[in-house]
Amino acid sequence: MHRIARTLLLAFLLVAAIAPGLRAEEPLRELIDALGQAKLSDMDEHIAALAKTGDPKVVPVLEALGEGNLYARKADGQVFLTKESGSTLSLTDPVSGESVGEAPKAALSKVKVNNGVRRAVRSALGSLTLLSPDRDARLKAAQSVLQSPNAEALGAIEDALAAEKDGEVRALLEQARATTLIISDRPVEEKRQAVRLLKENGGREALSILSAALNAADDSLKPDIEAAVASIEQSQALWAAGQNVWYGLSLGSVLLLAAIGLAITFGVMGIINMAHGEMVMLGAYTTFLVQEVIRDSLPGLFDWSLAIALPLAFLVTGTVGLAMERGVIRFLYGRPLETLLATWGISLILQQAVRTIFGPTNREVGNPSWMSGAFELGGLTVTWNRLWIILFALAVFAALLFLLKKTPMGLQMRAVTQNRRMASSMGIRTPWVDALTFALGSGIAGMAGVALSQIDNVSPNLGQGYIIDSFMVVVFGGVGNLWGTLVGAFSLGILNKFLEPYAGAVLGKILVLVLIILFIQKRPRGLFALKGRAVEA
Repeated sequence: MHRIARTLLLAFLLVAAIAPGLRAEEPLRELIDALGQAKLSDMDEHIAALAKTGDPKVVPVLEALGEGNLYARKADGQVFLTKESGSTLSLTDPVSGESVGEAPKAALSKVKVNNGVRRAVRSALGSLTLLSPDRDARLKAAQSVLQSPNAEALGAIEDALAAEKDGEVRALLEQARATTLIISDRPVEEKRQAVRLLKENGGREALSILSAALNAADDSLKPDIEAAVASIEQSQALWAAGQNVWYGLSLGSVLLLAAIGLAITFGVMGIINMAHGEMVMLGAYTTFLVQEVIRDSLPGLFDWSLAIALPLAFLVTGTVGLAMERGVIRFLYGRPLETLLATWGISLILQQAVRTIFGPTNREVGNPSWMSGAFELGGLTVTWNRLWIILFALAVFAALLFLLKKTPMGLQMRAVTQNRRMASSMGIRTPWVDALTFALGSGIAGMAGVALSQIDNVSPNLGQGYIIDSFMVVVFGGVGNLWGTLVGAFSLGILNKFLEPYAGAVLGKILVLVLIILFIQKRPRGLFALKGRAVEA
């Protein structure tokens, strides 16, 4: 008898413990099932009601709703999380999280969603996970509520802000609170503080938030919003100008790499090398081959692929340049028109050879991890690959300057540039200086191709896009003068990028060409004219 009594008592206590949980699940289940019968116009209210429960079980339900994986059973209207399994759907109970079997698609109806519902889902998910112990989850939640502000989430944002210790997450929460305050029914003074915070943060997001809030704002708040919008627009204009300067420096570094080898050959030998662009193209294809070998044989060395490709590209293109000079160009000195036609013919031969070997389509050249991605610098977006190319171009310039100023070969090259006959009479073997100069210029063009492979399409026509600009840089800066090439490259790069937004890319290049022609009329020798008797004669 006592044993029966103890058993009954234990059963009673077990039911008493479970019953509150079951009763708590009933309202949540009713809220979830209501999604299946709700109209699209009422979905925001139902989503907000679910978010207000604060129950973690709501998170997978809202995620499934946003992804289109929430279905209601036609027989009784019960809502399930689903996953496609052939012609049927696997059903999961949204409250217990347990699998409840499968059902044919015809027995279920999909809970409808649109972009408005998805925005409401993102906002609700953000407010639900703002207090998550996972830092990344809180960061993602803060970004979500910032992108989809909802006045009903303001309390959750303020609670999360009070408890948040991480600096990055806290900064996002402060912006999200300010954004949400503006669309809430809080006092005007609090909204003014929010406007001031958004003005201080600046950026395109703050500008769009304030512009959107302007029409619906109180009359007393509109002057503050208008002043904040004007201030942000002025700041954005300055940052846009700075971004154009950065793009110009980036383009200038590319032009410097492409033109610096041409400046040497043109200055020392007076050769108009129309195949210079193809040297750039061969350097890019050398990079492609190096990366293909590494991918197939030594994938762990991929981050070192450019370091391996640079000397190889220099050797390959330098050898091709040396063969061109010894085999063709040395017989055409003093005949500029024939030299131009011969090098143009060689450029066509090289292009067709590459098409035959590699095909006419673009080839994939990947970025090493240290050249991938970007970072923010104030209002500027700086990509790592462009930054490294600028540094590489300056390093090549410095190395070449050292070669010309501090080595015997450089001394001979400068002597031949200034007065070929006098240099020859002093015992300098000018034909070999010409050959090595042409090989050096071609090798530098190949290294330029390695850099260009990281930002441009690797194709047989790669070099054609830079040959005209390279000649303009050399003529503008001063034939054979490295400092002139440096200043000319960056000047034309920045000028191009400032003209493009107003005139377009094609018309911008035409205007630059016209300006260079006018400049050459006044200074025929360019910015930095070479000194020497033969040069000045």
